[in-house]
Amino acid sequence: MRLRIPRWAAVTGALAVLVGAGTWTAVASDEPPPAHRADRTIDVDGARLDTSYFTGDGEGRRPAVLLGHGFGGSKDDVRAQAEQLARDGYAVLTWSARGFGASTGQIGLNDPDAEVKDVRKLVDWLAARPEVLLDKAGDPRVGVTGASYGGAISLLAAGHDPRVDAVAPRITYWNLADALFPNDVFKKLWAGIFFSAGNQPVPGAKAGDPCGRFTPELCALYQRVAVSGKPDAAARSLLEARSPSAVGDRIKVPALLVQGQSDSLFTLAQSDAMARTISANGAPVAVDWIAGGHDGGDPETERVDRRITTWFDRWLKRDTSADTGPAFRVSRTGGVDSTDGQATLRAATDDRYPGLTDGTRRIALAGPPQPFANPAGASPPAISSVPGLGGGITGLSSLGVGLSLDFPGQHARFDAKPQTEALRITGTPTVRVRVTSGAADGSAVLFAKVYDVGPDGRQQVLPAQLVTPLRVEGAAKGREVTLTLPAIDHEIEAGHRLRLVLAATDLGYASPAAPAAYTVAVTGPLTVPTAPGVTTQAAGLPWWVWGLPLLGLAAAAALLLTARRRTAAPAPDPDLASVPLQITGLSKKYAGGDRYSVRELSFRVEQGQVLGLLGPNGAGKTTTLRMLMGLITPDEGEIRVFGQAIRPGAPVLSRVGAFVEGAGFLPHLSGRENLELYWKATGRPAEDAHVDEALRIANLGGALERAVRTYSQGMRQRLAIAQAMLGLPDLLILDEPTNGLDPPQIREMREVMIRYAAEGRTVIVSSHLLAEVEQSCTHLVVMDRGQLVQAGPVAEITGSGSTLLVSLAAGTDEATVEKAVEAIAALPGVGSAAATDGGLLVRLDGADATSLIGELVRLDVPLTGVGPHRRLEDAFLTLIGGGAA
Repeated sequence: MRLRIPRWAAVTGALAVLVGAGTWTAVASDEPPPAHRADRTIDVDGARLDTSYFTGDGEGRRPAVLLGHGFGGSKDDVRAQAEQLARDGYAVLTWSARGFGASTGQIGLNDPDAEVKDVRKLVDWLAARPEVLLDKAGDPRVGVTGASYGGAISLLAAGHDPRVDAVAPRITYWNLADALFPNDVFKKLWAGIFFSAGNQPVPGAKAGDPCGRFTPELCALYQRVAVSGKPDAAARSLLEARSPSAVGDRIKVPALLVQGQSDSLFTLAQSDAMARTISANGAPVAVDWIAGGHDGGDPETERVDRRITTWFDRWLKRDTSADTGPAFRVSRTGGVDSTDGQATLRAATDDRYPGLTDGTRRIALAGPPQPFANPAGASPPAISSVPGLGGGITGLSSLGVGLSLDFPGQHARFDAKPQTEALRITGTPTVRVRVTSGAADGSAVLFAKVYDVGPDGRQQVLPAQLVTPLRVEGAAKGREVTLTLPAIDHEIEAGHRLRLVLAATDLGYASPAAPAAYTVAVTGPLTVPTAPGVTTQAAGLPWWVWGLPLLGLAAAAALLLTARRRTAAPAPDPDLASVPLQITGLSKKYAGGDRYSVRELSFRVEQGQVLGLLGPNGAGKTTTLRMLMGLITPDEGEIRVFGQAIRPGAPVLSRVGAFVEGAGFLPHLSGRENLELYWKATGRPAEDAHVDEALRIANLGGALERAVRTYSQGMRQRLAIAQAMLGLPDLLILDEPTNGLDPPQIREMREVMIRYAAEGRTVIVSSHLLAEVEQSCTHLVVMDRGQLVQAGPVAEITGSGSTLLVSLAAGTDEATVEKAVEAIAALPGVGSAAATDGGLLVRLDGADATSLIGELVRLDVPLTGVGPHRRLEDAFLTLIGGGAA
């Protein structure tokens, strides 16, 4: 079995491994600058490491990042993140750890005398690179990040090498002995998976060698514990010596700790120990609980990658304007996406890390002392988390979906009263119990868990599928102990109750094979932490996930395909704090080429304006809107919304609402129910939705209470606009809002936009219906071939003195008109000329009307009049030289 924990990035190609030297390779990218890769082997004591070195095109020295991989994987697994970091201005070195990929040597589980020393050698190598920034001779400015096995090496590197300046470990361990032998119980399934992942044949090894790539001492440890079913002191000591906790007092660098909620291998308690220790050392710490983990679920890869980059921007580039995010963030399940059936996420944050015991409440448990049995052979076992199986389930536990099994006669259970109001548990519940064991040695092995039980008393869900194992010694005459349950973030709904279960077996752990009788009694209340300072934040997740659910799967695909080079956001501009939008020098090239989709675009939008964005196909309108919404990053220039620079996830985007293409409403729900469900999914307070105000503007009337499947196309469009207006965003972006509407519906949509802006807010609308834009917009921005042609009030553009309507004599033939257009366009001081009904539209660029009339007469153009035009269509055709919209 081959374990990759986890595969954080898809491998997009094989790397050519060159011994002793590197070859520069340009890595394909959908936008410049490219990342370059050099593959080489680096000799270390007892092994040869297969490495890849990534840099961007920037000049000068830059900070470096060491990027480790998960257990069972290789450097290939982190290539995508390495390339992006290189584009973001870092020199990135990836490597396959000893015993993995093309690297030689034996697996020592991050042995300080092997894998940790290897990292020191890699830091030495970086210090000699001419493009790497040095703090002093031999001391590169370097951060270390990685997931799981690679996350642990980042912490160990910080503890063993004072040259490390910042770390960002993901879903990793603090104490490997505690992770694999929690409370002195052997986590047999996960340990077996680990051993199988590293137990690959070694070239030249004796056939049937049971140790594979592991060092002999680790091989002996596993075999000894797996046979006995119980960890011994020597096993614990060896794993502790190879854990970050062994050097915890020496880790004094800024640490971003990303840990998984769906993780029965490295639980949230591991990151809690990290945070408490590193904070006590005086270093800045931020904790981020993601939805996924080793058990599966959503790893939130893009968001976490961006946050790690920002973390390094702050602590390696020393960019004080970089927003590193809140001190604590947790992803919460906010429902199910109707388009793909996946759990959707929302965020909650706190400006301090609350730990696992903040804001406790006591809940009484009922039930007499209960006897139960450990069956012979510990079979059949209870089921909680199953590695590799529970990922999709753990992510849905907060929605009432779960898989767990406790056999009759093999567990005790104690129930609380139903909750009169919702209760959010964030941290580790605890309870005191008295355990009496009938085993020959007076010991007991128990598995404690807290269920969320539905109103019917039968449906129960095990939050994140987590269980706490506990070995109790000296319990022949009874012994009272404190149970610390798994750390979770889970809401108990009103009407639901908590249930404490203690089972004699669990599939994931080793239980005594000998049958035994146990009795358990609860001696105190269940104490649950509520972390009251943790509140839902609208900007905690990338805004387009919730602000643009109208994109559905299309937006998700766009996010995956358009991850872009990211730079730290500039400081806010207080002079622009009241300006809805200012775009300055904005440029974006087409993927993989030198042509521009948008070039040196600049314009400004003031409060209360309804701005029409016009241009022919290919003018760059959609690209501009995507940059404005934070979906793609410009190559040059900047966008500021209310003085804040725009980039993916920028908090100011919570003040922006958007309608793009169609909305994915649930057809069986009413319009109001769809809006309420959407707003609830954003995690923002209900009172901030302003549903009634949005509905008044959208003017849906009684249709709001009907099922959406009964709606006309126009009503669906207005409901979608209402959804974009929830929260009454200060800036509303509408892309082709009248598509598919008939004339009466278009008129209604126009009135919706005008009403919304009439209350001091701003609307930007992209449309090809020029007559509608002329009637509904106060200002225009006209683009052609990616550049600004003209911007200003509608009246000014349609009646501009620089654009004239030349009326021609009735009956003028087409050939004469075409000849006149060519001749006029070639005149000095004329920007463009185009034919229109009854005449010509001429845009002056230096010439005046008097000189134009003289030239027209000289050219024998049969004119009957010259004056300013008044139709937007005419002005538009003139401005773009006759192209189609």
